[in-house]
Amino acid sequence: MSLSKLPKLPSIRDLIRIYNLRAKQQLSQNFLMDKNITDKIIQLAGLELENSLCVEVGPGPGLLTRSILDKGARNVVAVEKDPRFVPTLEQLQDASEGRFNVILGDMLEIDHKEIIQRGLSLESNADKQIEAFEHVHLLGNLPFSVATPLLIQWLHLLAAKQGIFTSPHVTMSLMFQKEVGLRIIAPASNTERGRLSVVAQSICDAFKIYGVPSSSFVPRPKVDAMVVQLRPLAKPLLKSSLGTLEHVARFSFMKRRKMLARIFKDWDPKYVALLEECEIDPTLRPQDVSTEKFCNLAQLIEQRGIRLP
Repeated sequence: MSLSKLPKLPSIRDLIRIYNLRAKQQLSQNFLMDKNITDKIIQLAGLELENSLCVEVGPGPGLLTRSILDKGARNVVAVEKDPRFVPTLEQLQDASEGRFNVILGDMLEIDHKEIIQRGLSLESNADKQIEAFEHVHLLGNLPFSVATPLLIQWLHLLAAKQGIFTSPHVTMSLMFQKEVGLRIIAPASNTERGRLSVVAQSICDAFKIYGVPSSSFVPRPKVDAMVVQLRPLAKPLLKSSLGTLEHVARFSFMKRRKMLARIFKDWDPKYVALLEECEIDPTLRPQDVSTEKFCNLAQLIEQRGIRLP
């Protein structure tokens, strides 16, 4: 049997009915039912499948997983927190010809070494031709309640080249609530711009690859979703620790409607000069400052050991 396609399986809708799976509101769960949509997402993600590991976060009943496997991915590891989905994912695991394995755990807490080891131990790599993955693709329909904490954690790991982000080539193709996605990709002078924009764009090129209407989910959420891809910049703009940049961006955007001169003067008048040293116009509002200028400001604050409030 070709590795490019899975055998015929029960539909996700049928599996949800058979196993009496209901979306848990406290886990922000919403199920995609249309494989045309997940196939399109994987197509637009442009996955490099040679010597690669696909890591899916929160697969739920496994529709996006099916699209990843049908695309021809040979090494797929999913991390699922909800044990109710284990039977459906194990069924998919059995049908995958050794290309897929699921870990029951919380992605915020899991040791990434386990993910990598599971990938290297798949039957698809039984000949041990792959000793380390050159490409890692992180994918997932992220629960809205934990999407931002997950992204921030991954950006910190990426900046430090830790965990699955030690691979030479890493991409993240992630589904967010639309308003969060717009914040991640927002350029300077965009009204959606905020802390997340600056932190993400300091080390990644971030762009929309697909929009998913709320009507595509069961139960239907109140807002649409957006798939954002983040690819590490060849030359990151970040010049300080990511933590310092995050602190500077958070401090600045807490009073986003005020001019930076007023924000810094309210903190301590002597620090208004920091803006001029970084060639930042003090009459600008935070949303109008480029990511590069924010990175310069964070570097200066870190170098001088200045503690923000």
